[in-house]
Amino acid sequence: MAPSPGSPTLILVPTAVEERRLEDQGGFDPGLGLVALCGFGPIAAAARTAELLSTLRPARVVLVGIAGTFDAELLPIGRALAFDAVAVEGIGAGEGRDLAGPAALGFPQWPGAGGSEAIHDRIVLARSRVRDPARLRDPERTALLLSTCAASASAAQAALRRERFPEALAEDMEGFAVALACALAGVPCQIVRGISNVVGDREPARWRIPAALAAARLCAHEVLRQRDGAA
Repeated sequence: MAPSPGSPTLILVPTAVEERRLEDQGGFDPGLGLVALCGFGPIAAAARTAELLSTLRPARVVLVGIAGTFDAELLPIGRALAFDAVAVEGIGAGEGRDLAGPAALGFPQWPGAGGSEAIHDRIVLARSRVRDPARLRDPERTALLLSTCAASASAAQAALRRERFPEALAEDMEGFAVALACALAGVPCQIVRGISNVVGDREPARWRIPAALAAARLCAHEVLRQRDGAA
């Protein structure tokens, strides 16, 4: 699906809560793109993104929202980041330390078509500093976002996920789904997440959602002004 001339940038936000908080911070100028909800979690996000890509035919997609940090010193609460790549955890067979992902099972999530590469559990995002998927496991060279079907409920669960993806800086629930829908449609995708909490911390009193989304909005504005990001 090639975008048509004059196609808009599509700004996706997972939840209405995040959308309202972003609007409280000033929102996004209409000239920067169209804002739409993609839904909470990977299934809703994949389905809704695919629908919007089909109807709007955007030139690019920018996903904006909150995430948890795996390392509050490396990526502090209240900061925001435009990620180089996104991975997914939880697809495959088994659970815990017995989990075997798509690559281990020999079943890519998408086998590739028309010259496109197979997609297992990692996707390089538009304008990434990393173009070689083999380098996505190097934490010194890439900012990796890890998407999960359910957020980590404890520090122990977060630590286990970090064992499998030691280069992951943050955890979300929609990034990989949106990126996969975009990859299948041939639409560039970028992801900006503001850090609201430490992964595994389920105590809302310690979350800093307004600060995270304020930072995400500023970071997203920088990304959105890079018009050649759609190339």
